[in-house]
Amino acid sequence: MTDASFEDGREAPLNLGAEDADDLQVISTLSQDAVFPVTEMKWRPADRQFALLLNRFRWEDKDAAAQRGRSFERVQSVLMFASVLSVASQGIDRNDKDMILSLLSIDFEPGEDGAGQILLTLAGDGAIKLRVEAVDATLKDVTRPYQAPSGHVPRHPE
Repeated sequence: MTDASFEDGREAPLNLGAEDADDLQVISTLSQDAVFPVTEMKWRPADRQFALLLNRFRWEDKDAAAQRGRSFERVQSVLMFASVLSVASQGIDRNDKDMILSLLSIDFEPGEDGAGQILLTLAGDGAIKLRVEAVDATLKDVTRPYQAPSGHVPRHPE
């Protein structure tokens, strides 16, 4: 079996930026249900950057895969936030190197003069809060797509 390719779907890897709350919602939608090991979070205070290496479900390819009878796909993506002043988390045991986290949503809570907080909500009551000077985020696919191990579209209880 070979990995899928962006060329198979005539698509390019995602490389998106966000500079306001509306832009951030697009990234949130495309990152929903991404999974990542706790070891793939990096906070670089000197550079004011926080980054995650995600295994992102390819929501943008879901309908095409279903119509063509292809497998659903995931891709590794880097989600990076700049202008980060501080990082706080809850419900995450950074010492449990085997912990896998699932990203549910990304929201911006505005403060004064464009500053505010970015909240990454995780499954299981976990959360990461970034205090930022401004919304400055990027989502970039860094590998070729691969078959989603579950073979299914992620579902949420209603």
